[in-house]
Amino acid sequence: MKKILLAISAISAIANADITNVVATKSFLAKPIKIIDIRTPAEWAQTGIVKGSYPIMFFNDKGEAKPDAFLVQLNKVVKKNEKFAIICRTGSRTAAIAPFLSDEKDYNVINLQGGIMKLMQEGYKPVPYRVR
Repeated sequence: MKKILLAISAISAIANADITNVVATKSFLAKPIKIIDIRTPAEWAQTGIVKGSYPIMFFNDKGEAKPDAFLVQLNKVVKKNEKFAIICRTGSRTAAIAPFLSDEKDYNVINLQGGIMKLMQEGYKPVPYRVR
């Protein structure tokens, strides 16, 4: 998975991505914006998810990127020009895929830095993950 993240990061750096980066905070969650949780089902089950978020895996359980499958599910949730946020465990994966979504696929994406762990450190209580 690290190799994949490094490759995506390298491509992103070349593209000079214009991404909105926002620290994940409880006050951000009060905004009326869709949040896409790109972690895995095991991670969702372990910590729970942000209330109202949409769990859609970008990487499978083996750490392999599955962008085509992700985009199919993402397009069911957000419109192409709609601003939305992405979250993962600590912000590493979202930092890597935000430029891909913005520069290559023209989505209006916000990267939530620090991820679910940052939210939980400041006292946020995720809701249990339930299969939809």
